[in-house]
This record gives sequence, C-alpha cells and structure tokens, in this order.
Amino acid sequence: MDHADIVAAFALAALDGGAAGLRIESAAYVRAVRAVTAAPIIGLVKRDLSDSPVRITPWIEDVTALSQAGADIIAFDATDRTRPVPVATMIAAIQGAGRLAMADCSIAGDAETALAAGADIVGSTLSGYTGDEIPEGPDYALLEELRHLTPHVVAEGRIKTPDEAFRALARGAWCVVVGSAITRTEHVTSWFVEAISKGSR
Repeated sequence: MDHADIVAAFALAALDGGAAGLRIESAAYVRAVRAVTAAPIIGLVKRDLSDSPVRITPWIEDVTALSQAGADIIAFDATDRTRPVPVATMIAAIQGAGRLAMADCSIAGDAETALAAGADIVGSTLSGYTGDEIPEGPDYALLEELRHLTPHVVAEGRIKTPDEAFRALARGAWCVVVGSAITRTEHVTSWFVEAISKGSR
C-alpha cells in the first residue's frame, strides 16, 4: 500500500465515508493527497534515527517540507526524550510556517510542556509507545487528563472500532484519528484471524 496513488485513494475513500480530515505520513504523500482534496490534513514525517528515539517529525526540515506540501496541521513527537530539536523550537517552526502545531504525547506532562510552549493541539498518539510493552486498547485515562488541559485534544492510538471512537468523543476528545483499522489491511486481517483462532480452540 506504500505508494502515493494508493494513499490518495485511501484518503478519498475515507472522506467518502464521512471523515472530516486526514492524517498523512510523509511530504510526498501529503502532496499527493492535497492534489485531490481540500480537506484538512495533519501531516507528519516518520524517521528512524540512530541518536534519538523520536520518530515523528524530528527535524525542522520536515516541518518545511510538510508545510510546502500542503499540510494544515503538522504533528510532531512532543515526548520528554532525547531529541534533535527542542519542543518549543518545533512549535515555533510550525507556527512560523503558518501551520497549526499538534503535539503527539505519551503522558500528560508532555502535553503540559507543549501547551506552555504554544502548541495548538495535543494528541494521545504516543501513549504506550515509549516503553517496552504496548497496551491493548485506547488510553482513555490519558485522554481525560489531556482534556483538563485544553479542549483541543485528538484521541489517537489503538482505536479499532466505532464504539472505541465514540467512547473517546464521549470522554472529551475534540476529534479522533483512526489509523491501522482503516489503512493497514494486514493488521485488520490479523485481528480477524486471531479472533477466529481463539474461537475455534
């Protein structure tokens, strides 16, 4: 599925289904999707760095590329870990490019720091992804903590069903991002296979 035309097709299909916006990885894919829709786009870049665990939009160059590609919102890793660029500097660069800054957080402390530095939006994106063991379901507790800090909270991470999305909104999320359950066919297939295997034992 890792091709610009396929990503653009997924984006249009999601919009046809009622999605209000899109979260798209890489400047190239943001550009491809922007060419076919005027819908709001959260853009990000993922990198595997040798000197930092930060993967989501770690560099200022990524901000520039995403902005030029047409992202309306730029998401970045706002966790308190060794990083190439300080959180405040990332936010300043994003807003300097005329875009909204979305801080992807793992704990409430990340959000507090990002909001103090001027972040426009915070997300629960990285909950469970900064340690050794990834939890099973959405982190509703973190979502509620973030909602006490700002109304602009994006629920994201391990949201697989409409019911889980509804529960996130009911707990105060401003909006919900659904990723793998829509775009990663291999993941969705594996969920079915696992459930069938358990049921046949």
